[in-house]
Amino acid sequence: MGTKRKKPNTPGQRFTVVNTFDEVTTDKPEKSLLKVLKKTAGRNNKGRITSRHRGGGSRRKYRIIDFKRDKTDIEATVKSIEFDPNRSANIALLHYTDGEKRYIIAPEKLKVGDTVISSETAPIKPGNTLTLENIPSGTFVHNIEMKPGKGGQIARSAGSSAQIMAKEGNYVTVNMPSSEVRLIPKRCKATIGEVGNKSHSNQIIGKAGVTRRRGRRPKVRGISMNPIDHPLGGGEGATAGGRHPSSPWGQLSKGKQTRKKNKESDRFIIKRRKK
Repeated sequence: MGTKRKKPNTPGQRFTVVNTFDEVTTDKPEKSLLKVLKKTAGRNNKGRITSRHRGGGSRRKYRIIDFKRDKTDIEATVKSIEFDPNRSANIALLHYTDGEKRYIIAPEKLKVGDTVISSETAPIKPGNTLTLENIPSGTFVHNIEMKPGKGGQIARSAGSSAQIMAKEGNYVTVNMPSSEVRLIPKRCKATIGEVGNKSHSNQIIGKAGVTRRRGRRPKVRGISMNPIDHPLGGGEGATAGGRHPSSPWGQLSKGKQTRKKNKESDRFIIKRRKK
């Protein structure tokens, strides 16, 4: 999918770069695979804001995606490639030979009319799903499971993919999109190919209204607040803050480790992601 720069008819369009949606074949989603998407505006079950600057935004419905690909040895035909407002990647509508319909993340080079299958003996082509032990080394994959049967968790965003490096014992070495190299159980499934819509990262929003439609409200810099409202606030005139960047409650916002120590998971990491 390509991008195009809008003509500067208005100030908001002067720098806007949008998708051309060349791959998208329909604008009507499959009704049986839609679900109501309720908004919480960043609040938890007690009504307290736990994620700031959220609220508003356009209405949209959730598309139920098949991340597990557990319908094995049954062929499906790609009926349409659709835009999904809930993710950066496009989605593909599959019609199985037994009549069932499911959405999957649309990989690169998948077109309407193609057939895909989830099987131990599936051919190595985009859209097919196999267990990692049956995928040749060097193959690029996406929608990778971390635990057998749990469903794909890794490499699901637009343009992302991971590479099968080697196989040893009950584990397969995978080079992750973050450049981290880790072991994953060989019975986990993955889908062949890279996720489509690579040009998503080339988009330029162009104006604040687009961000508001996505449900993100304006932010105020801590340095421009009063000292009672933020640790960086106060001072005569413009100041440098006087301390490391932090949240209004003093939590450091740059460089502080936020990842929880998980020894069970960390032992599968062969090479850490690049700093």
